[in-house]
Amino acid sequence: MENPTRDIFLHLPTWQQITFYVLGGASCVVFVHGFWRRIHKYRRGRSVDRFDGLAGRIWRATVTILTNSTVRRGDKLGGLAHAMILWGFIFLFIGTCIVALDHDFLRFFDVKLLEGSFYLGFSLVLDVFGVVFIAGIVLMIARRVQKPKQLDYTRADDHGGHYDRSGYVTDDMIFLWLLLIIGVTGFLVEGLRIGQTMPDFERWSPVGYGLGAMFSEMSADAVFNAHLWLWWVHGIAVVSFVAYIPYSKMMHIVTDALNLVFTNEGVARNLPKLPPGPVGEDGKAGAPAMGYSSITDFTWKELLDFDACTKCGRCHVACPAHAAGTTLSPRDLILDLRTFANDALGTPELLKQTFSEGSHWPQERGLTVDVAAEVVRAETLWSCTTCSACVESCPVGVEHLTSIVQMRRHLVDQGTVDDNLQNALMSLGDYGNSFGQSPKKRHRWTKGLSFKVKDARKTEVDYLWFVGDFASYDPRIQALSRQVAEVFNTAGVDFGILADGERNAGNDVRRVGEEGLFEMLAEENVKALESATFQRVVTTDPHSLNTLRNEYPDQGATHAVHHYTAVLAELLRDGRLPVTNRLNYKVTYHDPCYLARYNGEVEAPREVMRALGLDLHDMPRCGANTLCCGAGGGRIWMDTSNEQQRTSEQRIEEAMTLGEIQYFVTACPKDYAMYTDAAKALDSPIVVKDLIELVTEATEAAE
Repeated sequence: MENPTRDIFLHLPTWQQITFYVLGGASCVVFVHGFWRRIHKYRRGRSVDRFDGLAGRIWRATVTILTNSTVRRGDKLGGLAHAMILWGFIFLFIGTCIVALDHDFLRFFDVKLLEGSFYLGFSLVLDVFGVVFIAGIVLMIARRVQKPKQLDYTRADDHGGHYDRSGYVTDDMIFLWLLLIIGVTGFLVEGLRIGQTMPDFERWSPVGYGLGAMFSEMSADAVFNAHLWLWWVHGIAVVSFVAYIPYSKMMHIVTDALNLVFTNEGVARNLPKLPPGPVGEDGKAGAPAMGYSSITDFTWKELLDFDACTKCGRCHVACPAHAAGTTLSPRDLILDLRTFANDALGTPELLKQTFSEGSHWPQERGLTVDVAAEVVRAETLWSCTTCSACVESCPVGVEHLTSIVQMRRHLVDQGTVDDNLQNALMSLGDYGNSFGQSPKKRHRWTKGLSFKVKDARKTEVDYLWFVGDFASYDPRIQALSRQVAEVFNTAGVDFGILADGERNAGNDVRRVGEEGLFEMLAEENVKALESATFQRVVTTDPHSLNTLRNEYPDQGATHAVHHYTAVLAELLRDGRLPVTNRLNYKVTYHDPCYLARYNGEVEAPREVMRALGLDLHDMPRCGANTLCCGAGGGRIWMDTSNEQQRTSEQRIEEAMTLGEIQYFVTACPKDYAMYTDAAKALDSPIVVKDLIELVTEATEAAE
């Protein structure tokens, strides 16, 4: 009875076997050289500690990769194809390693793995996953033929048409077709090998055995020659793949895994501080650097981000600034920084984007080039709403937002700032609010209430209400603030405010890039918080919620911070706020970016709406996948004439597609301001309401 096994170099003479090992060794040398050039590039970046909890990081990344969780999120077809390729590749790679171990090492110790029952199981598993691998590649090629929007490499900033990204398309196709050639020729070689003798045990290789049965009808010489030639086609394809990896999109096999290990979840919630200044002769660091101007100002993790980008385009289609028609595309920004980093730091990239004469791409490639002004245009950086949709949608852990904010910090330091934004920042510095109003007017909105609001600096309270600028000064929002106060009072909530002691929380100030002003505002607010006596903080402003909850702990303020929708949900749940008038309105709800995406609160507002009896119809983009209103990141203070259509108007149009929606519900002061303007501009029949207005109508607070 035949012993199930196979000859690795069937019919290959010794000189051909030696030739293969030489080629394989050469491909490994080319790979190592390319990989080392990338390591050299990362070492040129600033240091940053991403090695804390390394075991946990590796475990998290491993689970993410093996479950394909981030890739399949939001793209089922692409996720399925990627999962098939991933798992097929993993098993075929393991199989190749076993063959190498068995043939190149263990046989010298008279140990044989690939024989008997192990060989039979080995053959079956590799055939099954080989089919999965090829099917995944075919599905991915078919997906690209369909040309989904995210795979359109057209730039947002078109450089006047003086650019060429055909290299990206070529690189993508080389990647897929080379893998397909490897997979298909692997099966053909197996079939031709089996077809020469057709041993019965090779039925455990169902694909190979089926092909072998077809090839067995050919002459012995024809099968022999075909096997020899295809063996070399397969072998050369494999060694070419290995050599090509570090110079192409294929490198994402390595860089993505590393990037998922070193990415920090929630990096957008608490931005990094200013980078330290250069170390002097005394061994002490100088004054902090004001953001990024040189490519070497970026950290090694951010340089890794640039290489990890697979050009999948998810951030490109998720970006509200891109949807509004500005020159910003998070994908393009990362790819531009990659292109420049590779040029400036001498990292080879074979097929890349190129720019011709007439573009505004920097002609120099040195380290003195100002990346925030010459590689990425200032207009592009100021278009960002810091909604973090790019970070949330990225399947490989690219942290676009930190790079954008660091370059904005440099622009602020250089005075390259929108005039309206400059005025807002001056008002924030002088008065502690963007309206340029006296701090003594901050609590005037409380006039006309049926009760006196407590000053938490003078009287102990349960909740300290951090009101925020818009809710305090904007006449449209002041009425909503009074309704919140009346509802809290009706429900017996013991709350107070900081009155004229409150300043802008600084969330958007920090994301604009004015780190010094943020620290000043935070310091003043922390002092005010320390002067008050309370148990927890509540705010109606998701922007304030984010920075109070996630960034103020670094300033010494470690308080429990809640959004008012969570407090309302608790009051309704506990019966402290009885619903006396159930509402039957057909509504939709806009999830604020800083509430849903940044802080994961999507259920509380919906719980409130269900309790009120509202008929809620979510828009396609909802929850953490919400579309930004366009106000974040300081955009509400800037000139928006570079937008072709504001995202707030796009959002109202999206709501109108749901049918006879009566109310567009918000839970953020900035959202209310943006969407009332948008509805008016579109002459929309949908009425914008803050959630508190509906709570007031449905409860005893209406009396």
